[in-house]
Amino acid sequence: MTRDTGDAARGSEERVVRVERDGGIFLVTIDRPEKRNALNAEVREQLASAVDQALADPEARVLVFTGAGDKAFVAGADVGEFAGRSPLEQRQAMTSPTVFDRIWDAPLPTIAMINGWCLGGGCELALACDLRIGSDTAMLGQPEIRLGIIPGGGATQRLPRLIGYGKALQLILSGEPIDGVSAYEIGLLDEVVPAAELRERTLEIARTIAEKSPVTLAIAKRAIRAAYELPLSAGLEQERDLFALAFATEDKIEGVAAFLEKRKPEWRGR
Repeated sequence: MTRDTGDAARGSEERVVRVERDGGIFLVTIDRPEKRNALNAEVREQLASAVDQALADPEARVLVFTGAGDKAFVAGADVGEFAGRSPLEQRQAMTSPTVFDRIWDAPLPTIAMINGWCLGGGCELALACDLRIGSDTAMLGQPEIRLGIIPGGGATQRLPRLIGYGKALQLILSGEPIDGVSAYEIGLLDEVVPAAELRERTLEIARTIAEKSPVTLAIAKRAIRAAYELPLSAGLEQERDLFALAFATEDKIEGVAAFLEKRKPEWRGR
């Protein structure tokens, strides 16, 4: 990968989010290993900037998020930052769209590469991604209950939809983390791999996705998201509409022609 020092760091004295590019793959790394990559306002701002940077690039295909070092993906929010806030100040700090919303709403496929502690806001960042690939040394959880608060970055809504009501309730009410294998078994991780293979495997998945038509990837993501948000009958209707939309693209014409001519398609992204 080549390092891209683009917009993600501008306007900030300290670079806490790094962006690297490998073709159409944008690897976004939270770089506060001394703080276990904890989320603070600066990290959130630079993460949002990194997402904007990728979305503005016509060559971008996949966004991958990870944490620097091998100890933590994101070990949670920076507690010291919000400790003295009033309820009103905290509510104002959570005005939509949050960075979690920005990642969730991105039309590009997104992958969380989870390389260690993935707690609280870190787990919520992973939940905002489309796929979660974790190492066998990863630990995931929502420990906010131990501080006398609840998750506020989407976990009370996204986690039950992903792993079911009971499992989500158990994780949130107990505050106890689970290891990568257990997270995979309940569906919180889509794959779990040895720590030494995490980067290679995650980028392999990203490259496989990045080879596809970008316009079709966005349409497919919209269709699958309908299953998450709509009743079955409405979701099926949206699938039919989006299938017809795919038929209206140049990439559909190219994809079918390439298949019939037994060659690799040359996607145009429209």
